[in-house]
Amino acid sequence: MNIGKHFSFEGTVKEIRPFGDGLINDTFFVETEGNSPNYILQRKNKNIFTDIPAMMDNIQKVTTHLKNKIIAQGEDPLRRALTVTPTTDNKLCYQDENGDYWAACLFIEDTIAYQAADSPELAFQGGKGIGQFQAMLADMKDPLANILPGFHDMRFRFQQWDEILGKDPVGRKAAVAEEIKWVEDRRNKIMEVWEKVESGEIPTRVTHNDTKINNILFSKEGEVLCVIDLDTVLSSTILNDFGDAIRYYTNAGKEDEKDLDKVYVRMNIFEGFTKGYLSEAKAFLSPSEIEYLAFSAIYITVEQVLRFLMDYIDGDNYYKTQYEDHNLVRTRAQIKLCDSMEENYETMKALVEKLAK
Repeated sequence: MNIGKHFSFEGTVKEIRPFGDGLINDTFFVETEGNSPNYILQRKNKNIFTDIPAMMDNIQKVTTHLKNKIIAQGEDPLRRALTVTPTTDNKLCYQDENGDYWAACLFIEDTIAYQAADSPELAFQGGKGIGQFQAMLADMKDPLANILPGFHDMRFRFQQWDEILGKDPVGRKAAVAEEIKWVEDRRNKIMEVWEKVESGEIPTRVTHNDTKINNILFSKEGEVLCVIDLDTVLSSTILNDFGDAIRYYTNAGKEDEKDLDKVYVRMNIFEGFTKGYLSEAKAFLSPSEIEYLAFSAIYITVEQVLRFLMDYIDGDNYYKTQYEDHNLVRTRAQIKLCDSMEENYETMKALVEKLAK
């Protein structure tokens, strides 16, 4: 692969080979000879990220801020934060002859990544990792580009929803009347929270926006090292990060689980994550953020129900599907998960209030 010659890699490149199974970008491992560092090289998905230079600028701003904090703490910035590797002409990404953008970063050696949090202890570490990430960026003033317009914007999402329901392009609407009603029953409450974000009552901060546990690297001793996959960093509410993490971490089933008896909130995982998160984040959170922290899990899950169901009604144009009703299966699994969250909401809220003191 000749793309490697456009980056300022130390040493001699021995091999560039596919790496991981990410769904968005094409990722490669760059192995160098001798004692030179290794790297990660990615072809960024220009269909999802329409302004990749702005995205890379966001990443550089965030990692620079993080590294300054890490150095001040006397720790290793090359292990505790992502390091962007510039091109040979000192840019943050390279555009090839096909118009594709490539970016590279230092590979952090001797780390562990987990695909799921199956214990409260691991959930605690995941929560701690996201809490640390947000805490170190809480005082960042440098503005970030909005590289995903409309992302988590519920006013925008419901506008899309109303348009697609009005069109019913493939005639599926009548068959999902029950699921549509489920969403509509929650619209006012969701918009009430979003209006608090729009007014500034719930503040906007630097957020990660993809808080799955596999976006955190751990040391071999099990300690949080570094939050990775920063393509989606932008200015939003931290409720998105917390809520989506809870949606991922606590679900006893799969996101597209057909057996709904397997789908429910694991409250021990919720408690573990929340303890870890608030151990780092409670120092900077505002009262309004703490008030809606538990509800953010419901908020984000309703949004995901809306997006899966909207795509199903629209004819499956956004999410990749493996069979005809895949988006409907996803919808129903997320509805079951949200129902479980609502059943446990008062316990979740009381736990947040206790841990935030």
